[in-house]
Amino acid sequence: MKRVGFIVQILVLSFLINQSTATAQMFGSKQDLKMLRVLQLVSNQYVEEVDQEVIVESAIKNMLTELDPHSVYISADEVKEMNEPLQGNFEGIGIQFNILRDTIMVVAPIPGGPSEKVGIMAGDRIIKIDGEIVAGNGIKNKGVFTKLRGDKGTKVDVSIKRKSSDILLDFTITRDKIPIYSLDASYMLNYNTGYIKLNRFAKTTVTEFRKALADLKLQGLENLVLDLGGNGGGLLDQAVMLADEFLVEDQLIVYTEGYHSYKREYSASEYGGFEKGKLIVLIDEGSASASEILSGAVQDWDRGVIVGRRSFGKGLVQNQFLLPDGAMIRLTVSRYHTPTDRMIQKPYENGTEEYHKEIIERYENGELSDLSKTDFPDSLKYTTLVKGRTVFGGGGITPDVFVPIDTTQYSEYYGSLVRKGIVNQFVLDYVDANRDKLKTKYTDIDKFDDDFNFSEKEIKDLIKRGEKEGIEFNEEQFETSKMLLTKISKGLVARDIFGAGAYFQIVNTEDKAIQKALEVLDNWKEYLVSEK
Repeated sequence: MKRVGFIVQILVLSFLINQSTATAQMFGSKQDLKMLRVLQLVSNQYVEEVDQEVIVESAIKNMLTELDPHSVYISADEVKEMNEPLQGNFEGIGIQFNILRDTIMVVAPIPGGPSEKVGIMAGDRIIKIDGEIVAGNGIKNKGVFTKLRGDKGTKVDVSIKRKSSDILLDFTITRDKIPIYSLDASYMLNYNTGYIKLNRFAKTTVTEFRKALADLKLQGLENLVLDLGGNGGGLLDQAVMLADEFLVEDQLIVYTEGYHSYKREYSASEYGGFEKGKLIVLIDEGSASASEILSGAVQDWDRGVIVGRRSFGKGLVQNQFLLPDGAMIRLTVSRYHTPTDRMIQKPYENGTEEYHKEIIERYENGELSDLSKTDFPDSLKYTTLVKGRTVFGGGGITPDVFVPIDTTQYSEYYGSLVRKGIVNQFVLDYVDANRDKLKTKYTDIDKFDDDFNFSEKEIKDLIKRGEKEGIEFNEEQFETSKMLLTKISKGLVARDIFGAGAYFQIVNTEDKAIQKALEVLDNWKEYLVSEK
C-alpha cells in the first residue's frame, strides 16, 4: 500500500471546491466522501486563509512522487519549454551562444536561421536587445532565452559589437521556427564503417537518421555504429520507427501493457533502411527509455551487438493529461517489454530518492568498472529469438560486450577546471582571437585533426586561468589529465569552427566504446549474431 498523506487528499478535494452538492453525489465510496469533507473543512474552518493554488500544486507533486519516479506534474509555464526538444523546434532568432565575461557572444548562427539571414556572424557580441543594454549586467542563459525567443513573425532589434567595426551594428531580426537537432554527429570511422550519434528521440529523429544514413552510404558505408550513449529517450513512435530501420517485416519491436491499458504490440514494417549489414549499438548508464526499446529489440532478434554498459532501466510509459489551467501531468499508464518479454524498468519500491541514487550505487559497487559485480539470478535470464543466446532482464539492457567506464585520465584538478567553466572560457577566447586564422589554415576537419595542437604557452594560459579562479595547480594531476584536457579543448575548438559534429569526430578517437565496436566488427564471426 502506497502512503498518501493529508496533502494528497487536499489535492483531490481541491478540484471539487465550491461545487454543488450534486457533484459530491457522483462520488460513491466512503473514501471519496471523506476527502471531500476534509477539503470543505479546510476551506471553511481553517484558522488562516488557504492559498489553494499552492496547496494544489504541492499536493499534485507529492502524490505523483508517491506513485513512481516518472509520473510528474508540469506547470503551465513549464509545458511549452518541456515540449520544445521533442517537437524538434522552437521559435527565436537562431543562434548558438555563450556568455563570455558577462557578455552574450554568438558562437555560431544556426544555418538557414533568421540571424544568419541578416548577417549575424560567429564572434559577434550582443550589447543591446530592443534598446536595453544586456552586456555587463549579469545576464544569465534564462534571461537570454526570455529576450530572444518569441513567436514566429515577431521582430527583435539587437545591437552588435564586431571586432572589425568601431561602432555598434544594428540588426532587426524576424523570429522564425528554429530546428533542434537530435543527431549530434555523423561521419565515417573508417573506409566502410559509419558512425551516427543521437542525443534524443524527437519528432525529427528518424528523418535526420535517414538523411545521415543515405549520406554515409554514398561514402561507402557497410557497417554502422549507432551511438545511444547518454540518450535519455523521448518519443515512442520514433524509437519504433528507428528500430524498424534495422528489423525485417513483422518482427516485434516492443509491447506495452498496464492494469488499465490493454496489451499493444509494435512490429517492424516491410521497409528498413539498414536491414542488412553489421550493426553495433552503443549504450551506457545514461541510455534510457526509447534508447532501451531500440537496443532491446536489436539484441532480442540477434540483429546486432550491443556494446557498453547496462542502460538506465526506464521502462514506464507515460501519457500526458492536460489540466484546466494549462498545466499537465505525465502519468504512468503501462510498462515497456522487449520482444523476449523482458521488462525494461528497474525496481523503484524504495522510493524516488533511492531510485535516482541507483546509478551512483553502480559506480560505488564497481559495476561500471567490472560486469561481474552485477549479480543476475536465473529468474532474470531470457533467450534471444534467433540464436538462443542468454540475455538478462531486471532493469535496463545489459550489453553483449562490456566496456568499463574509463577514469584513468580523470583527476580532481581536471574536474575543477571543467566544473568552473575554465576550459570552456579558454576555448571561447582562443577561437575568438584566432577564428580567421583557424578557418584559413584548416580547410576541413581531417586536416584540423591531423595538424592542430595547442602550444605549451597556450596550455600554461589555461593553467593560469584556473589559478585566477582559485584552482590551485597540481602537477601530478595535470599530467594524469593532460591528454584528456587537450583532447576535449581541441574538440571544443573544432565544434566552434566546423560545427557540433566535429567535436565528436575529435574526441571519439580516444573513446573506448568505439574502439571496442571496431574490434567487434573486425572479429564479427566470434559474436553469435545473425548476418542478413
